[in-house]
Amino acid sequence: MFAYRLLTNLIALPVLLWLALRVLRRAESGAQARQRLGGGARVPGALWVHAASNGELTSARPLIEALLADDPALRVLITTNTVTAQDLAHSWNDARIVARMAPLDHRAVVARFLNTHRPRALIVVENELWPNRMALSAARGLPVIVIGARMSARSGARWAKTGLGRRVVAQISALSAQDKDSEVRFLALGLTPERLLPRINLKTAIATRDALPLDWPRASTVLAASTHEGEEAQVLAAFAQARAHRPDLRLILAPRHPRRAPEIAALIAKAGLAHATRSMGDPPGAEVYLADTMGEMDNWYASAGMCFVGGSLVEKGGHTPFEPAAHHCAILHGPHVENFREAYAALDAQGGAVACQTKADLAQAMASLSAADQTRLTQAATAALGPAADISALANALRARF
Repeated sequence: MFAYRLLTNLIALPVLLWLALRVLRRAESGAQARQRLGGGARVPGALWVHAASNGELTSARPLIEALLADDPALRVLITTNTVTAQDLAHSWNDARIVARMAPLDHRAVVARFLNTHRPRALIVVENELWPNRMALSAARGLPVIVIGARMSARSGARWAKTGLGRRVVAQISALSAQDKDSEVRFLALGLTPERLLPRINLKTAIATRDALPLDWPRASTVLAASTHEGEEAQVLAAFAQARAHRPDLRLILAPRHPRRAPEIAALIAKAGLAHATRSMGDPPGAEVYLADTMGEMDNWYASAGMCFVGGSLVEKGGHTPFEPAAHHCAILHGPHVENFREAYAALDAQGGAVACQTKADLAQAMASLSAADQTRLTQAATAALGPAADISALANALRARF
């Protein structure tokens, strides 16, 4: 732990310069930079939930909502590593949820954060096991709870070689592993059995909500969800090619980072396609609808019979297939699915998704999948991915811990 704290002291100045550059480049605001340093308006006595980015936050949402529903007096302080995840939390429009940028894992910064907010407990989503954050929280008597924890064989072996890994695990009050193998690895690092909570894969706990779908025929509507730079041009080319064979096709393009909307609008025009932009209040009459807002993905999933999962035609590892599956969208994906390798392998093996190696493959899928094909794919996806996680069991177990 001493070596880690020494390292965080040594890199403190470069990190401060990095923050200043982000503010100068308008990647985040001055207020957000201050939050990373432990500042911001007080949110005393809240349940502190930390989720790294959009994916982790989305998967934790059903649990957060279950805890809020059970305790009308509860407030939740969400911290995230990314601006887009903070925007996502804000888009939920829940007065009992406050979103902040996560404090950097420097001892003085974490202490300032804890002094300011005095949370009642810390819930960590998945793998955000920051040593100073966990040690200082535990030292103040806060329950430190990890949900959906996962640890690969490689990570387990690496952690076992260092004293730091065991010290971090020693701070954990309770842990819900994502799978049996991860649970065994945490136990090998010193977690005691009485600290185990019910296992849960939060990615399978996606909650569908009341949606306002577009007035478009669902079977001929494609959603490109959470696309990245370098990917939209391929999706648009595939869509234009498919539309030549299927003129009734429509595309909802929902980029991972909505702030890229002007750049994407230029790509749409370059592809020779007309578009409407959600943030501008345009009516969705054009062939492409640029969905550049946060918190409306349920609407777009409900509108589309087919969903291309972003981050998979470029080397981003692919985003979750569980969300489109929960909304009964036929899943299309590219070759880069490392982030959810097992889930996509199960989908492909059982005919629950269409793997598209190239934009030509994607065009073929868009042009050829009928309503009946889409239904077949969604049914196979449900079978491949298995039942949704039991959020209520985990919520009940958590309530006894804080």
